[in-house]
Amino acid sequence: MTNEADLLQTDFCGMPFQTPLVLLSGCVGFGEEYTRVKGFSNRDVGAVCLKGTTQTARSGNAPHRVYETPAGMLNAIGLQNPGVDHVVDRILPELDFTETRFIANVSGSTIEEYIYVTERFNDSEIDAIEINISCPNVKEGGVAFGNDPDMSARVVAACRKVTDKPLITKLSPNQTDIAHNARLCIDAGSDAFAVINTLMGMAIDIEKRQPVIGNNQGGLSGPAIKPIALLKVHQVHQVCRDHNIPIIGQGGITTAEDAIEFLIAGASAIGIGTSLFYNPLICKEINTKISSYLVAHGFSDIHELIGSLTLNQPPPSQCLCG
Repeated sequence: MTNEADLLQTDFCGMPFQTPLVLLSGCVGFGEEYTRVKGFSNRDVGAVCLKGTTQTARSGNAPHRVYETPAGMLNAIGLQNPGVDHVVDRILPELDFTETRFIANVSGSTIEEYIYVTERFNDSEIDAIEINISCPNVKEGGVAFGNDPDMSARVVAACRKVTDKPLITKLSPNQTDIAHNARLCIDAGSDAFAVINTLMGMAIDIEKRQPVIGNNQGGLSGPAIKPIALLKVHQVHQVCRDHNIPIIGQGGITTAEDAIEFLIAGASAIGIGTSLFYNPLICKEINTKISSYLVAHGFSDIHELIGSLTLNQPPPSQCLCG
């Protein structure tokens, strides 16, 4: 009889994941923040994406940085981080790589900065590298790269030249044709995708008649964006499936049912982010319920579920002439 925990084991770009869950960049600091919570364990997830890291230290955006919205949250932290040298030399040695896989998140304002940060992580213990070309709350880099397919591909190609670690490209939903962007990034050397990053949004203080967020705009995450994220995962999967390119599906996942929807749409792994703020122990719950779903529906492992979506067929047109 198959152990239910074994049903969740998967391989992502050659990395063994004990579960399909991935803790998303910006939600868990540099991998150890939630380990202080009783009952939480990094062993409950396949991987942890570290906070966005740049060449030199950044202090981030002016406050307010976070604002709760109906069914979501706006954030404009602004890539606050201590710089890649500090992360590689001081933080990575403190992480327990026996617990889970750790994925670096590379950010920058220029292609040269992406190259420098990627090269530094390539010479470290990090398991894989996520290229953040789609951050909506910084004034340079980020969105400018992520919304231009040709520029996205240029960043991927530049990073590909300086690392042999798996490259995961984080795609922006704030673009016209996400599938076209994915095609160019595959040609440039991307091994996987994270779909999607946050959507650009704003909140206004009606008394001050000013944006609530100090950066004026921020990234919207949470359940409000889930239908958009599902569609984008489905669209990118149409490009990826013939190339065996896996996807981390993310955006508004708060339940096992949400996670299962993303797997059916074509995601090979499931990103958990905003929901951690409400329930730090949610990963254990989602794992248990995904396993139960697989058993109840007769799946021998999680791979049989991935990309199993069958689209509705429109009814045949009826001739109304005569």
